[in-house]
Amino acid sequence: MFRVLVCAAMICAAVGSAGLAAVSELESRPGWRVISTGFAFDDLVGRVKGAVGAEKMLLVTQASASAGAKGQGIVIPGNRIIGVYRNDYARRMLKASVAAGIEAPIRFYVTENPDGTATLSWKTPSHVFAPYMDEGGAELKTLATELDAVFEAIAAKAVGN
Repeated sequence: MFRVLVCAAMICAAVGSAGLAAVSELESRPGWRVISTGFAFDDLVGRVKGAVGAEKMLLVTQASASAGAKGQGIVIPGNRIIGVYRNDYARRMLKASVAAGIEAPIRFYVTENPDGTATLSWKTPSHVFAPYMDEGGAELKTLATELDAVFEAIAAKAVGN
């Protein structure tokens, strides 16, 4: 029984370490924008929040596994999901496709890198809404294109471009 427990602990540790590495080494993938920055994690989170307001969007939701872990005395690399949207966009989205409503708010993801810097990433709105384009037609495509530009502007302000 002791061997089983030791093996289980080793597997959990290996899986846990691999999971932490994945959080801190985010790579670009189809439909995503990933921007490495020289900012520290907390600084980039603050900059994203400020940029959201500057672009007249709303910070709708936030979630952070690292903040939750810290509350339990566990330290993992920083991560924060920042949900961004605005009601006029929501109304247009729902008019075009009720099913697309599951995707709102659209999220930015700030992750801490091993060197102390942070990365800003997000799925582009066009990518997020792609599965609903047949239903949402031109209205949803137009909305997604507008939101692509808004999210790029938020990111540019946040990272200083």
